[in-house]
Amino acid sequence: MKRRRFAIPLLLAFAAALLTAPTLRAGSRLHAQEPTAARIRDVIYGYKQGVATTMDVFKPAKPNGIGVLWLVSGGWVSSHDGINPGVAAPFNRKGETVFEVVHGSRPKFALPEIMQDLQRSVRFIRTHASEYGVDPNRLGVSGGSSGGHLSLMVGAKGDDGDPNAKDPVDRASSRVQAIACFFPPTDFMNYSKEGERAFQQPMLQVFLVGIGITDNTPEGRDRFAKVYSPITWATEKMPPTLIVHGDADKLVPIYQSQRFMDRLEALKVPHQLIVRPGKGHGWPELGQDLDLFADWYAKYLGGTGKAD
Repeated sequence: MKRRRFAIPLLLAFAAALLTAPTLRAGSRLHAQEPTAARIRDVIYGYKQGVATTMDVFKPAKPNGIGVLWLVSGGWVSSHDGINPGVAAPFNRKGETVFEVVHGSRPKFALPEIMQDLQRSVRFIRTHASEYGVDPNRLGVSGGSSGGHLSLMVGAKGDDGDPNAKDPVDRASSRVQAIACFFPPTDFMNYSKEGERAFQQPMLQVFLVGIGITDNTPEGRDRFAKVYSPITWATEKMPPTLIVHGDADKLVPIYQSQRFMDRLEALKVPHQLIVRPGKGHGWPELGQDLDLFADWYAKYLGGTGKAD
């Protein structure tokens, strides 16, 4: 029994780390043709409780106008140590500017506050788009696992901004125009099958502590699960969405992506699910799939897939 309790947090910690430095280096291929890209470090996009929230910007030598937010997130924990030039390189090679965004981490900051951070980051990028060679109407958002979940939430819940806000950033829209992500949770109410709650899964309970549930009754958990399930907010206005998912994923079952694709199909939203047979919650060649993301953005954000 002790072994099982020890193994679960270890597995979760491994999954949280998959989309930081080790996995997405994916060997020399990510770096073999890496272009000259300017890295702008610690760009402050907001403040909370006296602490700055920041991003690093990777701007290619010849930007083609596409901006990609990469959400640095695993288990709804975000760290500057997770910022990786190797993630940006496949996008930069095609002229796409990458914003690797760090958000407030659980358990100090819960999902409501994390979402505020990320919506603020979109508004900030749109407000300062010209500084980074980006068209404010050609923004995509990407991430993996919790970063994928948050990408879908950002895509589904974008708004037009507050026209009466004093801060010009808050007046800007938080909408994005395309999404590409890895193995995202999409429906906490129906996890690996219809009617199965994510909160019933022992492997998820470590991650779900501190994400903002204030009413820990079954009814309270269900209310929270609905509000923070991307599938709840998916409408015909959802941006074109690409998901890559392994069919042997035991942490986030592929049912999550299949269910979301079914929803987008019904809504007639452009979508694609790429299944990696036999792969779990991450795989050694994961970084190579970032080329697919860059191509997705070139297709749906009006780019050519090449630097101008």
